[in-house]
Amino acid sequence: MKTLVELTNQNLISEQDLPLLAQVAEKFDVRITSVVAELLANDSGGHIAKQFIPQVEELQINPQELVDPIGDNKYEKVKGVIHRYPDRCLLKVVSVCPVNCRFCFRREMMGAVQKSLTQAELGLAYDYIRSQPQLWEVILTGGDPLILKPSSIAKIFASLDSISHLDVVRIHTRVPVVDPARINSKLIEALKISKAVYVILHANHPAEFTPNSIAACARLVDAGIPMLSQTVLLKGVNDDEKTLASLMKTFVRHRIKPYYLHHLDLAKGTGHFRVSIARGQALVKSLQGTISGLCQPNYMLEIPGGAGKMPIGPSYIKREGDKWVVEDYLEQLHDYSELE
Repeated sequence: MKTLVELTNQNLISEQDLPLLAQVAEKFDVRITSVVAELLANDSGGHIAKQFIPQVEELQINPQELVDPIGDNKYEKVKGVIHRYPDRCLLKVVSVCPVNCRFCFRREMMGAVQKSLTQAELGLAYDYIRSQPQLWEVILTGGDPLILKPSSIAKIFASLDSISHLDVVRIHTRVPVVDPARINSKLIEALKISKAVYVILHANHPAEFTPNSIAACARLVDAGIPMLSQTVLLKGVNDDEKTLASLMKTFVRHRIKPYYLHHLDLAKGTGHFRVSIARGQALVKSLQGTISGLCQPNYMLEIPGGAGKMPIGPSYIKREGDKWVVEDYLEQLHDYSELE
């Protein structure tokens, strides 16, 4: 955790901005790990600082921005369980992260007085999941579930493992890159259950991959736990072809399959991070054909209000009369006629 004074002493924020940044910190918590602090010391391009250091622009609230931009509250069945899609649900076991991202779509819910679900609340969550036989997958999120002690994670995983109709447990986390020491043998042992377990790593810039974070990811993969990625498209962080391509290749190099590239949600005070959909589509298009198919993420938009996320990437085919016209990665057009 870093105070505004500490950030000022490290020249990460200006003293003249302190009064306004105090208002930001009062509304949206500031939390930075020692690992991120080390990254900030060598952050010449500002790609790390933009993600974690509070900015006065956060006080600029657009009328379209929402407290609950993806509609979690609408689909919360019991405390902590968000059941939006038929075969999967979220289980928000904790409401705190090792770091607080300045663009987080749950930013106004982080740092609540009650940091994690109580045993009674967890019991009700398991009861709900047991009562829904169509549920095939549970996605642990929060907050960041890997901030919990391995013993707590082991109990949660054992409870989920006992639910016969579940096949998959997924974890969404930033821990391997912001607090890699937490990925130790006790944690990995806690994740070993009979269900398929997947870890989805949130990272937004290649600089987040330090030797320690790379080693943490390797410990998970070497233990037989598949990893996928999720990235938020952020202005000034990764909204250029070179950075985005490098990030996706970095994931693959370390045995992490690129999964989602999220269009920024309409969370309050995040307008300075926003990239247009047209720009996002152009960036995704720039990856097609120029880097390996293993490196291609799905560009996704979470529909405000809770209707779910949908792919919004570029289209390479259109219908013209009795044929299709396909565009290749060099933007050349080709006719294609379907066989009847």
